[in-house]
Amino acid sequence: MQTSKSHTLLSFLQAPMVAHSYYARSVCTLLLAALVLACAPLRAQNPSDPPEPGQGAASTLPNSAPYQITAVPNRPTFSTSAEAVQSGVLEIEYGFETADGHQNVNGLIKFGLTRKLELRFANNPIERDAGVAGFGDSGAGFKYKVIEQKNWWPTFSLLYMAIIPTATAGVGFGAVGHSAGILVSKDFGKHHFDFNETAQWLGRPNASGFDRNYFTALAYSHAVRGNWGMTAEIAGFSQAPTPATMTLMGAATYGVSSRCILDTGIYVAAYGQLPRVTFFGGVTYSIADLYHRRSKTSGKAH
Repeated sequence: MQTSKSHTLLSFLQAPMVAHSYYARSVCTLLLAALVLACAPLRAQNPSDPPEPGQGAASTLPNSAPYQITAVPNRPTFSTSAEAVQSGVLEIEYGFETADGHQNVNGLIKFGLTRKLELRFANNPIERDAGVAGFGDSGAGFKYKVIEQKNWWPTFSLLYMAIIPTATAGVGFGAVGHSAGILVSKDFGKHHFDFNETAQWLGRPNASGFDRNYFTALAYSHAVRGNWGMTAEIAGFSQAPTPATMTLMGAATYGVSSRCILDTGIYVAAYGQLPRVTFFGGVTYSIADLYHRRSKTSGKAH
């Protein structure tokens, strides 16, 4: 939900609303089905090491197990985990949202350049709002882990994203923007918390200067039974340039393997000009370790 987290709005050229709605739902369904099928073989490959999907990324401590690829999901919350993807690992997150007058497909690609530095690229390839649909704005940036969780210390990271105006005309922000924030993640036993505080500077189309607003979020997650988990969140944007918003979210997660986690749930607009209820679903999938540390280690063993 990353590009969706930045609330980039998109739209499709002028066709009937019913046709666009059918198209968006069809693409969402096909995309999710393809990702689920891609994850399915991983369960057979890794049956003895399922994750605890109800806990957040910090609870998996991926960097403490360098030869075990473990997904570090940002989904399904609007908030971002302070934990970084493992060094060398390429990971994707894709999902969909559907509500009255709103549908989208949202994506995030992450790569662990080092143990503490994660590169990120976000985009909503399809989004439809109020009968207008199209290609969305993109975002590129990084996450840097400053402090790693230890004893009572939480994981503390810094996040920066640049908004790139790639959207269909009349859909995204229409100008370059920036966001920077602090991310905090902490485990208390099997209870996991994520807190975000982010400032956004949104460019003004056809004018100079930036409008500034703030994003605040607090998320909680917990393992339920087996590979099932739950997560809940309260999140919102301050006013400027658009009216303030606040959402309440609840979701279920399921760990197919340590590398693949599915999610589904709803978020409700508690305040602001958003659809009353939005349904969503998606997947986080660690594709591969591009540094090939596992194969190098195996070679040394032989």
